[in-house]
Order: sequence, then structure tokens, then C-alpha cells
Amino acid sequence: MYAQQQAYAPSPYGYTPSSSLTATINLDEEVTLADSAAERDLHESLAELYSIILTLDALEKAYQRDAIPEAEYSDICARLLRQYKSNLADATVAHAFGDLDAFKREWQLEVPKATERLRIGLPSTTTTATPSRHRPVSAHATGPAATHLVAASENFITLFDAIRMHMLSKDTLHPILVEIIQAVNKVTDRDFDNKGKIVQWLITLNQMRAAEDLSAEQARELQFDLNAAYDGFKGTLD
Repeated sequence: MYAQQQAYAPSPYGYTPSSSLTATINLDEEVTLADSAAERDLHESLAELYSIILTLDALEKAYQRDAIPEAEYSDICARLLRQYKSNLADATVAHAFGDLDAFKREWQLEVPKATERLRIGLPSTTTTATPSRHRPVSAHATGPAATHLVAASENFITLFDAIRMHMLSKDTLHPILVEIIQAVNKVTDRDFDNKGKIVQWLITLNQMRAAEDLSAEQARELQFDLNAAYDGFKGTLD
């Protein structure tokens, strides 16, 4: 006589299904990913940061392959960097984001080009000389060329004054240093002596918190490097 047939397939582990383990989820009900509007906004901001990082990496690769015009690259890159900073200006988003390296590890992102661009905080066209864009401006230039020269010199002097007055926070020094780099690029396309040093200081400041200050030792080093870069810049005008 045959044994009573089991109502389920036999398990090699001897597991017996229980009728108490029935599904309690309504499959027709929409699954909510956030419990509040604030949580939904946070998720949207983090998703936007994820998208910005991927887009920026693709943009950098396209620019290096000459697949995008310089002007278009500069405009898009600057806009992505602004959007990245704007999202992280929110304290809640910044806390959830952590830092870039932690965010990349969490979401398994391999984006070396975007990482470098975010580390510098400016488009490549701003920090790197573009050959043959224009001739260096003479110290005796007039008209628009003289205006660019004066602006560059004034920006250097403004930064010197800020350091001497012990105004050493990132939110004071970083914008001035950005203006210096942008101004000197309008004067000359040559990578003058010690320009790399002010780019490195730009990176250092870009990685600091907005209200964080340079130490007294860093301020002295910045002033020394700035003097050397200013001399190098003036040397291109001869």
C-alpha cells in the first residue's frame, strides 16, 4: 500500500513549509521608498549626485578624446560642478553623502576622471593652458588686453591682502584663487613658472569645509607660493 502523497516537493534538508508563512504584502499596493517628503528629497538629491558624477566622468573622457568642443565642455563642466556643490550645500545631504570616496565605495563607482575634476573644482580648460588660444599680453598692452592684465594683478594683490589680514577661511580664499586662475588665463596661455603651485592650493582649499581656516603655517606657505607664481606670471609679460 502506497504512503499518503505529500502536498509539496520533498526537500533534501527536511524543511516542511508552514501555512503561517503566507505573504503579508499586497502586490497591488505601490511600494513607498520614503516615509516623508524630507526623506524623498534626500533620496532625490543623492540620486542627482550619483548622476552628476557619472555624467562628469563621461564628459571628461569625451573632452580628452576631442569629441566635444572646448567651449561646450567648459560650459557643461562648470554647470555640473555648480550642481554638485549646490546639492552638498545642504547639511542633511552632505551628512548622508559622506565624502566622495565613501560614496564611490558604497555605490561601486569607478570614475577616476570625475574624481580628479571634483578634486580640483574647476574645468580643465581653466587650470590647464590651451596652446595657441592667444598670444601673451604685453606689459604695455592697451584696451581689453590691458583690462585683463589689470584684473589679474588686482586678484593677486587681493589674495595677498587677505592673507596679511588673516582672512584664511576657505570661503574667503577659494573664490579669489579661482578668479586669479581665470584672470591669468585671459592674459596668457603659457604655463608660467609656479602656476602649478596655485592650482595645488586651489585643490587644497576645494577639499576643505567652507568655514575651515588655513593654519598659520599653511598661510605662510601659500603667501610664499603666491609670490613665486606672481613673479612667474609677470615673467610672461616681457
